[in-house]
Amino acid sequence: MTFSPTVRRSLYLTLAFLLAGVIVEQFRDSTPAVVAPTDSPARAEARLEQLRATASTVPAKTEILKQAEADLATREKGLIIADTAAQAQGQLLQIVRALGRNESPIVEIRSTDGLGIRPFGDSYGEATVSVQIECRVDQLVNMLAGLAARPELVSTSDLRVTSSNAKEKTVGVHLTVSGIVPRKLVPEKHS
Repeated sequence: MTFSPTVRRSLYLTLAFLLAGVIVEQFRDSTPAVVAPTDSPARAEARLEQLRATASTVPAKTEILKQAEADLATREKGLIIADTAAQAQGQLLQIVRALGRNESPIVEIRSTDGLGIRPFGDSYGEATVSVQIECRVDQLVNMLAGLAARPELVSTSDLRVTSSNAKEKTVGVHLTVSGIVPRKLVPEKHS
């Protein structure tokens, strides 16, 4: 089949236009879009300077963080570490018993009462136990001084002293001792 020169010319032109359209379309997809600048060079330099100033403070802040973590680790060595609230209260009772055994004559605990664990700040809990003892005033003072010197984070939270035996110069003492524990031991409130 042969085409007339006019038809051939139209076919060639149509083919050329199609080929040109495909080439133009290829280049249009591969060229990146031009984005208008949002900041002037002066603003960009100011922002860069601000970022450099912020970056220059990172080593100092890292050093402060390391020091704070070391201080926290030192302070948390005094926590009463236990798996349960009862174990934490047991450790507090052991501390009080050890202080009583250091006295001469030995101060015996007459009764105990675990008062539970309550929140202490956002990260810790406070375990509390009460004990009833009878001792001389000097023994009580020694026990309180010994409690304050303990490496654990313990202290008295309540102290009631009553006259017990005037002849032997003893007093009845109701002593409540608190110790700091990890927050996981604090019971959740159910409402």
